[in-house]
Amino acid sequence: MTSPSPIRVAVVGYGNLGRGVENAVARCDDMDLVGVFTRRDPAAVSTVEASTPAYALSRIDDHADSIDVAILCGGSKSDLPVQGPELAARFNIVDSFDTHAEIPAYFDSVDAPAREAGRSALISTGWDPGLFSINRLLGESILPDGETYTFWGRGLSQGHSDAVRRVPGVAAAVQYTHPSVAAIEQVRSGARPVLSTGEKHTRECFVVLEPDADPDLVRTTIVTMPHYFEPFDTVVHFVTAEELERDHAAMPHGGFVLRSGTTGAGHNQGMEFSLALESNPEFTGSVLVAYARAVHRLNAQGQVGAFTPFDVAPGLLSPKSPAQLRAELL
Repeated sequence: MTSPSPIRVAVVGYGNLGRGVENAVARCDDMDLVGVFTRRDPAAVSTVEASTPAYALSRIDDHADSIDVAILCGGSKSDLPVQGPELAARFNIVDSFDTHAEIPAYFDSVDAPAREAGRSALISTGWDPGLFSINRLLGESILPDGETYTFWGRGLSQGHSDAVRRVPGVAAAVQYTHPSVAAIEQVRSGARPVLSTGEKHTRECFVVLEPDADPDLVRTTIVTMPHYFEPFDTVVHFVTAEELERDHAAMPHGGFVLRSGTTGAGHNQGMEFSLALESNPEFTGSVLVAYARAVHRLNAQGQVGAFTPFDVAPGLLSPKSPAQLRAELL
């Protein structure tokens, strides 16, 4: 009996997430990386592995016959709303669209072209949305009399870091979100507390000042910034550029999903899922690659259109056969 052919994967967009996907594919014996497709000059793109080819995204159709799944690594604000529907009409795709409020509309925009083309498209996977979403669903389904709480961090927030960098007098900065230990312990106790946004998280900023900047003014501007920092307990540290590069170049993240509920005669029950990530983009890339395997299988089964992680059986993520999974993991 011959082994099945490797799943041929294309990476669309090549930033931190694209590099994470490239690394993840290299660890999967059942996958081959066709290449990286970018809007930049391919000759200027330096891939993780020198052997990984880079192509112009505008020429991706030239490779259509050699791509089983395209993993879209662009941003949710402006890249994916355009690329998702366009590429779903020509390829099986996976993406990490993460603007929660816009997911239903984005799903519809991808579903129609994918169905018409007989393609399969998995949207909004990663860890939140994605793995956290699945655990919220499990908690609500198993403990209907209860409350769900999501905490993020400790993690580097790219959006909040950018907001700090836009403050006058700031030369460079990063911002970390920390979950409140006290709030998490309240939830774990079964108390079902009502928690404000500020009670669930704190924020910590590491800032390099411009020459002659007023540190007190910069600190006040950051901690009073509406929406971003004003609702939170925010700490600002001033560091040198060398310290920022040395100690804060990584992109850690993670968090918790907790469901606190009661069953039967009022027994407190708790469910918890957590992640502690040294590299957010590498972990997210690994999730995307696992779902690329599932999308390839769904399409081979004739299941077309758009899907979310709620629609995919966990066994489809694994390179192991159903018999192996029953024997080894069940």
